[in-house]
Amino acid sequence: MLQGCGSDVGKSVLVAGLCRLFANRGLRVRPFKPQNMSNNAAVTADGGEIGRAQALQALACRVPPSVHMNPVLLKPHSDVGAQLVVRGRMEGTWQAAGYQDRKASLLPTVVESFRVLAAEADLVLVEGAGSPAETNLRANDIANMGFAHAADVPVVLIGDIDRGHVIASLVGAHAVLDAADRDRIRGFLINKFRGDPALFDAGRAEIAARTGWADLGMAPWLAAAARLPAEDAVVLERPVPGERRRVVIAVPMLSRIANFDDFDPLRAEPEVDLRFIPPGRPLPGDADLVILPGTKATLADLAFLRAEGWDIDLAGHVRRGGRVLGVCGGYQMLGARIADPEGIEGPPGSAAGLGLLDIETVLTGDKVLRPVTGELTGGGAFRGYEMHVGRTAGAGLSRPFLAFEGGDQDGAVSPDGRIAGAYVHGLFAAASAREAILARLGATSRSGDHDTVVDAALDEIAEALARAFDIAALVRIAGLARLPG
Repeated sequence: MLQGCGSDVGKSVLVAGLCRLFANRGLRVRPFKPQNMSNNAAVTADGGEIGRAQALQALACRVPPSVHMNPVLLKPHSDVGAQLVVRGRMEGTWQAAGYQDRKASLLPTVVESFRVLAAEADLVLVEGAGSPAETNLRANDIANMGFAHAADVPVVLIGDIDRGHVIASLVGAHAVLDAADRDRIRGFLINKFRGDPALFDAGRAEIAARTGWADLGMAPWLAAAARLPAEDAVVLERPVPGERRRVVIAVPMLSRIANFDDFDPLRAEPEVDLRFIPPGRPLPGDADLVILPGTKATLADLAFLRAEGWDIDLAGHVRRGGRVLGVCGGYQMLGARIADPEGIEGPPGSAAGLGLLDIETVLTGDKVLRPVTGELTGGGAFRGYEMHVGRTAGAGLSRPFLAFEGGDQDGAVSPDGRIAGAYVHGLFAAASAREAILARLGATSRSGDHDTVVDAALDEIAEALARAFDIAALVRIAGLARLPG
């Protein structure tokens, strides 16, 4: 089990890289995360949902994603509340305080899912959440040491040197953990080092001396990680300056933005200037396309969008002849009205939409989760997935945006063709669909299928970790006799 000294220390990427490394060496590998908190999710083949990071790690293992890989998923829809998903199925909404009492009852389910994976694998690589040093969360824990003890798995602790104070982070974790938790840790890894690794030899020796934990290696800054889907919205807060490109695509950063990895393939396009617009800034006047992204709380984020003045910016963008695309919750916002009579995503209520598409949506308790393939009605094959609550109706559906294999249709397009929306996530991953959408903006796609880009990045990361980490020691800690061959 790989745990971290904090969030965003690179646990997900290191687990994905090690999954690919061991899979490339002939092992049957499975990823596992007992509890995840993220609004970036993926649909499994059996119609459930799990955290996006575990779906990526399944890809790294070259196996289909399973609901057992992330049996507990929390999808925040407010600062104190989240939707609870257990083995891929929505089980209601929980406030943070109530969930702290409930989560202990989920430990048997979590351990059972781990056992299911272990029965079909040579190696299960487990990812922790946050940090085990958050001792205020230790009672009833199912995400870190609570799970590690229940499943009897050894732990390796990760420190992030890029953010600084890595010696204090690792030594401090050793200091605050109780004896049983401390003894379960077999070694430590350093992540995100830039420069000559010999410069930190003395630091690594000091950590080992102060903790007694084995030094298992230090990973360099992995540039290839930027080509992987990101799970946490913190990455959107790090703008990357770029040259003026052929087209500008703007995505407002809604307060509960979800599945923003939909747009990773656009980021890789050399003719696309993809801009995530943070709160407090207007939508850019030079945008060719504004994309309203998915959200975990559609009505709340519609109010947030208006509070930011983005509805006014969007109206001006449309008057200037700009294009708009809504994805999932963003698609719902483009309609005339949204109602949540049962309080599925927050307090019951309704609100007028942006009025750019002739549709209306009612949020319902049944959640649609399924992979889909088909074509854009204007041409361009896609593959993606639906993950939404709500039923949409209206005259606008007579001009669908997508045609599914099998005859179903999805989405709506305005009479002039400049406003469109649909429920499907992942539209930009396939080269054909992305080429068709960019062609309408006057740009040429040059990046090919995004899955190929991600797969190559996983191999590159695996090779880097093979050089940086003591793989033989990790194999021994995992209880494997040796690697094949």
